[in-house]
Amino acid sequence: MAVFCGARDGVDPDHARAATAVGRTLAERGITVVYGGGGTGLMGAVANGALAAGGTVVGVIPEALIGPELAHPDLAELHVVSNMAERKAMMADLADVFIALPGGAGTLEEIVEQWSWAMLDYHSKPVGFLDVKGYWSPMRELVAHMRGEGFLSDRGAAMIRFESSLDPLLSALEDV
Repeated sequence: MAVFCGARDGVDPDHARAATAVGRTLAERGITVVYGGGGTGLMGAVANGALAAGGTVVGVIPEALIGPELAHPDLAELHVVSNMAERKAMMADLADVFIALPGGAGTLEEIVEQWSWAMLDYHSKPVGFLDVKGYWSPMRELVAHMRGEGFLSDRGAAMIRFESSLDPLLSALEDV
């Protein structure tokens, strides 16, 4: 499962707690975590949560970000790629499900690309947003707005899920 999230902690410590819990829960369920390879922010929290629970974590990081994002040293695998396009393509190949936790523009761009690829039938992998404390509520509203304005089909809108906790999100993604 690919997890897209921030390389920063954000201002609310609940985001980091949720990221750690996501990593731990996925590991406890025997799900390999595929993520951006960083050791900082929510990315590091996801990886550390999974590793502490004995899980397998695979990172994919562009060469230019090894310094700024401080590649996590304890991963089962760390793939170093040339650029973000290669990172996203490799993560798409390695994962069977995509979820987004809170993050910035990069997180949004990565998860929306996977959603777009699903709409274009490049893959049939589910996409979801873990809406920690309403973080993704504006995105949910934007999806409804795009649909209402005729720029997004009912099919496209139905391809993504928003849930405020992990268990319902994982269940919803199994049904996609």
